[in-house]
Amino acid sequence: MSKKLEFTDTNFEAEVLKSDLPVLVDFWAPWCGPCRIVDPIVEEIAGEYDGKLKVGKMNTDDNRETAAKYGVMSIPTLMIVKAGEVKERIVGAQPKKAITDKIEEVLGD
Repeated sequence: MSKKLEFTDTNFEAEVLKSDLPVLVDFWAPWCGPCRIVDPIVEEIAGEYDGKLKVGKMNTDDNRETAAKYGVMSIPTLMIVKAGEVKERIVGAQPKKAITDKIEEVLGD
């Protein structure tokens, strides 16, 4: 069972900005090849960090408002949000270690 959530323009504030846990947001689109490369990595991270990090995806085709507000110009873009503030931004398909290193930095804050 997937631990990933679906974020939307409608629930972004409640699920991400007001979350008690830090949040990893995966901005993606169905037609994006590199997004499909990152997807299983994000899925693994969701399982490994369960209880420490909220993980979810936001389809930029369906949720343009939030993507525009945060200046998401290319996908995949991963954002780590803690206490309503963007702490890290990872653009493009990256290896799992590069992503988890950033997560560990934010969790250690």
